[in-house]
Amino acid sequence: MSYLKPPADGFETRYPATRFDALLVVSFGGPEGMDDVIPFLENVTRGRGVPRERLEEVAHHYELFGGVSPINAQNRALIDALRLELGEHGIDLPVYFGNRNWHPFLADTLREMAADGIERALAFFTSAYSSYSGCRQYRENLFDAQQEVGDRAPEVLKLRMFYNHPGFVEANADHVREALARVPAERRAAAHVAYTAHSIPTAMARACRYEQQLAETARLVSEAVGVSDTALVWQSRSGPPSVPWLEPDVSDHLAAVAARGVADVVLAPIGFLSDHLEILFDLDVEARETASALGIGLQRAQTASTHPAFVAMIRELIQERLEPAVERRAVGAFAPSHDTCPVDCCRPGNDRPSPWER
Repeated sequence: MSYLKPPADGFETRYPATRFDALLVVSFGGPEGMDDVIPFLENVTRGRGVPRERLEEVAHHYELFGGVSPINAQNRALIDALRLELGEHGIDLPVYFGNRNWHPFLADTLREMAADGIERALAFFTSAYSSYSGCRQYRENLFDAQQEVGDRAPEVLKLRMFYNHPGFVEANADHVREALARVPAERRAAAHVAYTAHSIPTAMARACRYEQQLAETARLVSEAVGVSDTALVWQSRSGPPSVPWLEPDVSDHLAAVAARGVADVVLAPIGFLSDHLEILFDLDVEARETASALGIGLQRAQTASTHPAFVAMIRELIQERLEPAVERRAVGAFAPSHDTCPVDCCRPGNDRPSPWER
């Protein structure tokens, strides 16, 4: 097998640096009916020893929405918008869609690409930040899918992280402004903005720049909107209570700001790209119930989703790889992210070896 190293980790390519013949959108996946929920959760938690009772508890969250996560439909909407954007700018790349944990699975998509004659693709991960869960695990899953497909599997190189790309910042800033506009005018200036992202174990956080990058996005969005009473908080933690995860939790944070007299809060889920189930349940159900009990007015900003600036950003990331002279745009304190990941970056924090180290 030719793939002795994972995507973007220094394998020896057979093709010129700017030669790509497809784009692969790689996402998490989600169930599309109640019969899918437990099998999907088993895929997500495979190898982690999560008890069946916990899976059934999470499955109840999906029951509130008929067992359907909106993530696949939202990714298809993004792909439709991206195809139009690429066509309008003369970029002739077919766009494929593969998921880590549910249909269409990555291996099935790579088989389809191989059958279509695709040999080398760029990958857009639906994650803006560097972490094990947000980057390295995507690359591990791609590597596993390539091994499953065999020698005909296309090479797949990832696009860079984009937490500080002006298009991503603009999309989030616009959505925060829209949410603030729903706060009663007489209270708007005193509203608090809490930026949320998926919590991760602190051991994992120490091995990556996840917190730093999220803090920078929050700062850039706040600067663009013109707000100063802000915080970065966390949601959707899982795992045993004995394992430390990033804090504060969003509900705990709501209690803290209520105690200091804040009347209105905007939740801005900048850690996510689409309004999928962890937004709909953890923010629109649980956090909203907490805010109601505390007497806080709560508005929730949309994610980047299909905002035109975000779609244009993805096209720019592709152009960077097709035409090296194209400007690699970034704003704020940090340079544009790298294309090729360092071999040891974004470890899971639990000493588990990567598939290419076994």
